[in-house]
Amino acid sequence: METRISELFAPGSGQNGSGSQEVGFNPLNGFGALSKKASGAKNNKRAKARTTRHSKPSHYPPYLPPELKLINPTQYRFEHLATQMKWRLQEGRGEAVYQIGVEDNGMLVGLSEEDMRTSLETLHRMAEKVGADITVLRECEVDYDSDDPRKIAEVLIRKVPDDQQFLDLRVAVLGNVDSGKSTLLGVLTQGELDNGRGRARLNLFRHLHEIQTGRTSSISFEILGFNSKGEVVNYSESRTAEQICESASKMITFIDLAGHHKYLKTTIFGLTTYCPDFAMLVVSANTGIVGTTREHLGLAMALKVPIFIVVTKVDLCTRATVERTVRQLERVLKQPGCNKVPLVVGGPDDAVAAAQQFAQTPNITPIFTLSNVSGESLEHLKVFFNILPPLSNSKEQEELMQQLTEFQVDEIYTVPEVGTVVGGTLYSGICREGEQLVVGPTDSGQFHKLTVESIQRNRSGCRVLRAGQAATLALGGFDRALLRKGMVMVSPEMDPTICWQFEAEIVLLFHAKTFHKGFQVTVHVGNVRQTATVVAVHGKEELRTGEKAVVRFKFIKHPEYLKVGAKLLFREGVTKGIGHVTKLQPASHYHPTPPSHSEDDEA
Repeated sequence: METRISELFAPGSGQNGSGSQEVGFNPLNGFGALSKKASGAKNNKRAKARTTRHSKPSHYPPYLPPELKLINPTQYRFEHLATQMKWRLQEGRGEAVYQIGVEDNGMLVGLSEEDMRTSLETLHRMAEKVGADITVLRECEVDYDSDDPRKIAEVLIRKVPDDQQFLDLRVAVLGNVDSGKSTLLGVLTQGELDNGRGRARLNLFRHLHEIQTGRTSSISFEILGFNSKGEVVNYSESRTAEQICESASKMITFIDLAGHHKYLKTTIFGLTTYCPDFAMLVVSANTGIVGTTREHLGLAMALKVPIFIVVTKVDLCTRATVERTVRQLERVLKQPGCNKVPLVVGGPDDAVAAAQQFAQTPNITPIFTLSNVSGESLEHLKVFFNILPPLSNSKEQEELMQQLTEFQVDEIYTVPEVGTVVGGTLYSGICREGEQLVVGPTDSGQFHKLTVESIQRNRSGCRVLRAGQAATLALGGFDRALLRKGMVMVSPEMDPTICWQFEAEIVLLFHAKTFHKGFQVTVHVGNVRQTATVVAVHGKEELRTGEKAVVRFKFIKHPEYLKVGAKLLFREGVTKGIGHVTKLQPASHYHPTPPSHSEDDEA
């Protein structure tokens, strides 16, 4: 598959695709009118068998059986159901979806109006007992050619937040320049539609030249919250990020990346460093797939980040132009290099089904069409974000938390009256206020001792940081000159290994000539970004586009902390490649040194 991804990086590639095979997919997943015809049932079984054969095994949380009906349960049955709901919420990290009127084998039986009302009341009592709220996502009538209408319902159960332990999903925003990425985020997070001239994006820009040109050149973060009832929580009702965090049960953190090709290194750094759960590719309806769109799609696929697509500016185009852009996207997604199943979202029911299928089946790619000016279909995207489940379950989260502390340093600040502050992601373990860690490696390969004085998540105080969460840590008087992006803060017991040289199994995605010994590239491994020289290409003299090899790299400036198995991406001009680290050549073991304080240096 890696060699096929190279087609996305080659200039002008992937224009055909007329021979791609159409893949059948039911967006409602069986929700809708149910016919008793045998032929329809057989076709459904065949379609299901095809889907099963072509689907890859998933590491996502297991499918949980639905509830047929919940009518006047006994006290013992009620306690059992409440315990089951609590377990489901733990497995879903605070979220669970119940299907009422559906048997365990998936048969759509349906309930009468009275039975459905009673079942929802029972579900509401169960949710109150475990400290959660319920939201009816959708209701559909089941057609059995009978006089009495029967319904099925899908209900979202979401835990009420406590002690800031809200569900946090990170979404990287990709797309070509002028596709409307920052405007879309401004509309979602500010709660006001755009005026057609970019007013919504002004609050997202960090630099004067970004406001003047209207183009993002740096990485910015925006948040969109949902409360336990599924209602949007953004800056239209809350003045600060702290207020949003207090009332939100689920938080979507958008990582707004640059679209212009000259800022590609910033975009790659954001994708590799901030560990996004999902990627949102924004495409302008009036221009289609142009510029860096194809390259951004290839980057997300190379890093195995699940991707969905949003087509903006539909208010500027005719319906035929929008449909042509959607067909163009479908052709690219169905190419052998992508092997995706496009799913065009046309309504709120489609958005609910798309969110569930997207998390369970990696090859599903939802496509939204909307306008930031008129607000057309914007609610469908909000429904999608509200339902979108996390990729990892509670068991995987617990395993990461039991490991030793490892915090990746992505940003470094100096805050008046606070001192040195670092921003980043806790890769593993638990970090608490007052914890003693070591940070490095420095240019000489050393690690320095430091103390975490305070922690903030989304600009609000936090006492405990858990694996997978992003935050800023205040380090007090620790000398900022000793820090740089790409460092790690780890537990002293970890005994971290650093290296100047490492080996990686790579695939050369695109190169104009040949890739050989002595070639220099910029290597991205997690939050590490540094120029490295190709020391050796094992088994070959040189590499050409699409070829694989094991290559030894050597950093040219300072040693880095790497781990075997980490994803690797390298670039130099038009040269691009992906791979993973297979072997490290340790430089030395770390020797912790006492912390250096800026106040002492001044004295």
